[in-house]
Amino acid sequence: MGQAVDVHRIHFAFTITFHYIFPQLTMGLALLLVYLKTKALRTGDEHYDRAARFWGRIFGINFAVGVITGIPMEFQFGTNWAAFSRAAGGVIGQTLAMEGVFSFFLESSFLGLFLFGEKKLGRVGHWLASFLVFLGSWLSGYFIVATDAWMQHPTGYRLGAGGAFELASFWELLLNKWALWQYAHTMLGAVQTGCFVMAAVGAFYLLTKRDDNYGRTFVKAGVLVGAIAALLQLFPTGDMQGELVADHQPVTLAAMEGLFESRAGAPLAILGQPDVEKGKLDNPLEVPEMLSFLTYREWRAHVKGLTDFPRAEWPDQIPLLYYSYHVMVGLGTIFIAAMVLAALLLWRGTLYDSRWMLWTLMLCVPLPYIANTAGWMTAELGRQPWLIYGLMRTAQGISPRVAAGNAWFTLIGFMGLYMVLGILWLFLFYREIELGPEPGAHPRGEDLAILAAE
Repeated sequence: MGQAVDVHRIHFAFTITFHYIFPQLTMGLALLLVYLKTKALRTGDEHYDRAARFWGRIFGINFAVGVITGIPMEFQFGTNWAAFSRAAGGVIGQTLAMEGVFSFFLESSFLGLFLFGEKKLGRVGHWLASFLVFLGSWLSGYFIVATDAWMQHPTGYRLGAGGAFELASFWELLLNKWALWQYAHTMLGAVQTGCFVMAAVGAFYLLTKRDDNYGRTFVKAGVLVGAIAALLQLFPTGDMQGELVADHQPVTLAAMEGLFESRAGAPLAILGQPDVEKGKLDNPLEVPEMLSFLTYREWRAHVKGLTDFPRAEWPDQIPLLYYSYHVMVGLGTIFIAAMVLAALLLWRGTLYDSRWMLWTLMLCVPLPYIANTAGWMTAELGRQPWLIYGLMRTAQGISPRVAAGNAWFTLIGFMGLYMVLGILWLFLFYREIELGPEPGAHPRGEDLAILAAE
């Protein structure tokens, strides 16, 4: 059974990690689409309308692949995690149903109007369509995060006569304090993905000396919004999320930080390699007393280490959890540096001519995807060995009649199918970038030739 648990976990981890490539960009672009349409409405400049149409087409491609990859996860609750669904369905079914019935249909319906109904809607109606696409996508994000937050910090439930969890308070479920801060942190991560992608496409246009006006618009929007998002990602959202972990999952905090022994004035580990067998952090690079200060706002505060907790409560993948957390934090620091520096160059009027900065923005595109994935890995690995924290162990939640071999068979099939989808997505994405905001105005294939020549 232990082998089956591992395969079911790998299966869901693969499908949800691949799926989240797409929602993080759509949620980030949704905000930026509203920004572009607002500029178009206020200025009356057709330039911003064409820019919004361009990103609307990319949004549509991304949204379609996100839907295709998202549907199988709904079925996995029944096929791979039947015991969990039976036990918790009375609670999480509320938020998952609301995500599908309310927010998904809101987003998809008005996306269709945004893409195909501009002439009928008029300028104000088209702006409203963009806003409702934004509202639908961000509501969708909230219902999903609220579901995960309940698994991290269960609230608003009671235990039914049959042993299943029942909803006792709808508002406690929906306004779970864990959900509020996790949602803010998650959405800012999505905004950074959208900003880096938009800024990178703008940088590509500027570097290839085509569509300069659009390149400047995309770089400016991505940098200005991205700089704000990067700073807010650190404080207050990241800080408050860390505080919740310290208060409610102290063993997770110890594993994330590689802290094996309790310490007064605990140091913050910048680098190091956790050795779980020996119970120590090898080759540590530490900032003295900083972990105590960041966690409890006191330099000499006592922080519990892993040895203060029963080994059965330790996360089962401590090295992976430790590295995921540090990758997330490290990349978040890089995002702040890159976006603030780009914003400074923009303020000085030199960004569009700073080739090194444009190259930096363009080459940073994969990093927010990695950071968001590492962040979700930190959250989910940190919750282990619990499926519902403190209430249900992960091993208790799988489908008892689905063997490891069955799960491997479908996982391999998903890998092959998703590889094809990924290649198709990249092709369509690049095709839109090559066509540009004004299709037909630029010869195909010329952009890469210019970059190669330089």
